[in-house]
Amino acid sequence: MRWSSLLLALLLAVAACSPADSGNNTTTTTTATAITAEPSSTTTNVADVDFPATVVDDNGPVTIERRPEAIVSLSSTATEMLYAVGAGSQVVAVDDQSNYPTDAPITDLSGFTPNLEAILAYQPDLVIIGFDPADNPISEALEAVDVPTIFLNAASTIDHVYRQIELIGQATGHAESAAEVSTEIAEALNAVVVRVGDIGEGVTYYHELDATLFTVTSGTFIGEIYGLLGLVNIADPADADGSSGGFPQLSSEFIVAEDPDIIFLADAAYGESLQTISERPGWGAMTAVQSGAVVGLDADISSRWGPRIVDFLDVVAAAVEEHVGGTTSG
Repeated sequence: MRWSSLLLALLLAVAACSPADSGNNTTTTTTATAITAEPSSTTTNVADVDFPATVVDDNGPVTIERRPEAIVSLSSTATEMLYAVGAGSQVVAVDDQSNYPTDAPITDLSGFTPNLEAILAYQPDLVIIGFDPADNPISEALEAVDVPTIFLNAASTIDHVYRQIELIGQATGHAESAAEVSTEIAEALNAVVVRVGDIGEGVTYYHELDATLFTVTSGTFIGEIYGLLGLVNIADPADADGSSGGFPQLSSEFIVAEDPDIIFLADAAYGESLQTISERPGWGAMTAVQSGAVVGLDADISSRWGPRIVDFLDVVAAAVEEHVGGTTSG
C-alpha cells in the first residue's frame, strides 16, 4: 500500500474517532480580510516550565517527571515540531515517515502499527504518537511500563497547530521557544495573506488527496489554509452534515459539475498531473484543466500541520497569483 493511502486512512480514522467537543474546532472563514492568524494565548507559557510538568493531550493529562532526553516520535508532524522548538537534540528515534528535517534519526518504527518492544529498544523517556489504535492502544501499553506518552490528533484548525507546538514545547522544556515559533508562523502566514490581497476572493478549488477522489473541506486545517486567501472549497456541500469528518469522497460527476477554478493535487508524487486528470471522463473540458490551473503539491507539506504550513500557504498563494492574478510570484 502506498504511503498516501496510509495517510488518508489515518486522517479518516482520526476524523471518525475524534471527540465531537474537543475544544479544537472553530468556524472556518473564507474571507481573507476577516482572518487573523494568531497563536493561542490560553496555552502559551512564555517561560520554560519546571519539571515535573503536566500537559493535556488528546487522551487527557500527562505528567512528565523530568526533562526528557530520549524522545521517540511516531508522528512525522510531531517530529517537525520537536525540531522547530529546539528539542531535536533530545530525539533518539523517529518513525519511518519522519523524513524532515533530514537529520532526524529515522528508523523503521511505524506510527501506524506501533510495536511496544521496538519502541522500548530505544529506552525512551517520552514517546509522541499521532495514532493510537483503538483495539490495542499503544499509549496504554507505554504507560503500563512508566513511559509518558503524548497523543496528538490531526489538527483541525490553525489555532490547533499553535496549541500542539506549544504543548510539545512545554513537554520538552522549550516552552518559550515554542511560543516564539507559533508567533513566527502567525506572522509569516499573515505576510502571505497581505501579499496576495483579495485576488483569491471567491475563487473555487478542489484539493485531491488521492485518485479515488477523497478530498478535504473547509473544516480541516488544510481547508483553513485555503480559506486564508478567500478561496471557496467545492467540497463543503458534500459534507454539510459533518458525517465524513471533513474528508468526504466526491464523485467525478460532482467535481466536473462544480468546475473549480483551480485544482490542487496532493497525489502528484504518485503520478497524478494535468495530463492524467485531463484523461478522466469529462475532466478535459473543466475550466482548471483548460487553463492549466492544476497544481501539484508536495504531499508531506500539504498534509502535515506543523511549521511548514507557511510553505503550503505560499504554494497556494503562488498558484492564485499566477492563475487568477496574472502574475508569477518570486
